[in-house]
Amino acid sequence: MDRTLTLLGIESSCDDTAAAVVRLAAGEAPAILSSEVLGQTALHAEFGGVVPEIAARAHAERLDGVVEDALDRAGVTLDGIDAIAVTAGPGLIGGVLSGVMLARGLAAARGLPLLAVNHLAGHALTPRLTDGTPFPYLMLLVSGGHCQFLLVEGVEKFHRLGGTIDDAPGEAFDKTANLIGLPQPGGPAVEAEAALGDTSRFKFPRPLLDREGCDMSFSGLKTALLRARDTLVDAQGGITVQDR
Repeated sequence: MDRTLTLLGIESSCDDTAAAVVRLAAGEAPAILSSEVLGQTALHAEFGGVVPEIAARAHAERLDGVVEDALDRAGVTLDGIDAIAVTAGPGLIGGVLSGVMLARGLAAARGLPLLAVNHLAGHALTPRLTDGTPFPYLMLLVSGGHCQFLLVEGVEKFHRLGGTIDDAPGEAFDKTANLIGLPQPGGPAVEAEAALGDTSRFKFPRPLLDREGCDMSFSGLKTALLRARDTLVDAQGGITVQDR
């Protein structure tokens, strides 16, 4: 590359509405000029997880503002953008379409190249952008139902070593929180509560340790937790803070 390129990136594959401006210059490390993220935690809290229809509607309402904020923070306008990149999947289809349609409109209006980005490839290559990590490297990619171990060997060369064979880890956290009366999102709530507990009191399964490979399983953990909770409820009429 013999010239400087400034790209606008748009992401809306799940429940974060995000935009960023990145600059690439010959002989220099990529520079992230801005990165704006607007979460939707409050919109989904009462439902025990992300509701696709609510997420898509929120993206449609917020994308213009997030893109404007990213451009303002980077100190550029659309006149200074050389190309637009957008998450084109995988993800929640309504959210993905919201981002893609905005990106297509901007690209068409400005006569700019439009780059469709695979959501998982974007995650897998982020260490190259943020830390200059050299190829190859091992990655644990925790992204919903696509949680997986990858060997990243090149920009378009990924070797999948294993992944979840059932639930997403985030789903397991959300359902765990729901089962024992903790707020959403489940991950932070479960982590905070677990820090106050006794790690040796309950014996939960550690799935797939008896087989080769890097696959993961979370559904059995949810079932074991449900049974442990019900045993306590039957014995004492409920669960205490310490039980939780």
